[in-house]
Amino acid sequence: MTPPPRRRASDIRPIPFPVLIADIGGTNVRFGVLSEVHSPRRDFETVQTHDYPDFATAAQSVLDRTAILPRSLLLAAAGPIVGGSTKLTNAEWMIDPAKLRDELNLDTVITFNDFEGVALSLPALADDQVRQIGGGESIPREPRVVIGPGTGLGVAALVYGDQCYTPLAGEGGHVSVGPITERDFQIWPHVARFHGRITGETLLSGNGLVRLYDAIAAADGKGTDCTVGADVTAAADAGDPVAEEALDLFFTYLGRLAGDLALIFLPKGGVYIAGGIVPRMADRFLASGFREAFEDKAPHRAIIETIPTFLITEPKPAVAGMASFAMLPERFALDLRGRRFDR
Repeated sequence: MTPPPRRRASDIRPIPFPVLIADIGGTNVRFGVLSEVHSPRRDFETVQTHDYPDFATAAQSVLDRTAILPRSLLLAAAGPIVGGSTKLTNAEWMIDPAKLRDELNLDTVITFNDFEGVALSLPALADDQVRQIGGGESIPREPRVVIGPGTGLGVAALVYGDQCYTPLAGEGGHVSVGPITERDFQIWPHVARFHGRITGETLLSGNGLVRLYDAIAAADGKGTDCTVGADVTAAADAGDPVAEEALDLFFTYLGRLAGDLALIFLPKGGVYIAGGIVPRMADRFLASGFREAFEDKAPHRAIIETIPTFLITEPKPAVAGMASFAMLPERFALDLRGRRFDR
């Protein structure tokens, strides 16, 4: 069997500049732009998904307040890419790239999964854009994993081979999770199922934090008055013991799932924590049981202890990742068939 020809830099079609970049989540849309290949990234305001009927309207509202006339759009959407189009998992928008190309008068639209966009940023993140939490040194060109709770739970990996980085996107946030400790078994019967299951996203998301809070309160015979994740964090800051335990368990369960991903990939380049929730509670997270839960992986604890974990403090990592791709696409091995739409 003849192997496929090796990809060359000359095989990659250039991306027309200026490039508009958008990270579309279930709650927020984060925008940036690259005017030229080597120009610094300019960030625009973050807008709320629910404030607009569709992405084109949201993008145009931002562009109307600038002098930018983009020729390309790179967008990352929080949902699986099927046939080029994406239905957001936690919002009502349908992202149709060919339609967007025409509506926004663009030459090119390229689509990514949202955490695929974050994975693209990992090789370029500087020391002031991450905080290390335990483990050894990050080994260059070794696999890396990113996981991030927000409106949903995103997961992706990044591997290196043949002088290129390849992001591996999936729906890892929807893997099943289960109880381990005696306290877990007390709480678990009271966790509200999502589609009949308890998945990573069931617990490790904004709504997941509320589910944890409600389950703890029910297990202890207490009332609840938190309806969104921000209520739980505010209650914890005010000294509510149920909310404090909910946050502690949230970080512990995040450590468990991140450690499971480390067993799958053995990412000696590191496991990175992103998303909209954890960076806002960095001090509480750093003092939590996250790292102990991450390392508690007998019989391979000695291996997992060497793998570094990082909190991404860059506020727009998916935008940064897509900007890195736009500036140097030959650095990445991506099959863009069905994901690149040129005029």
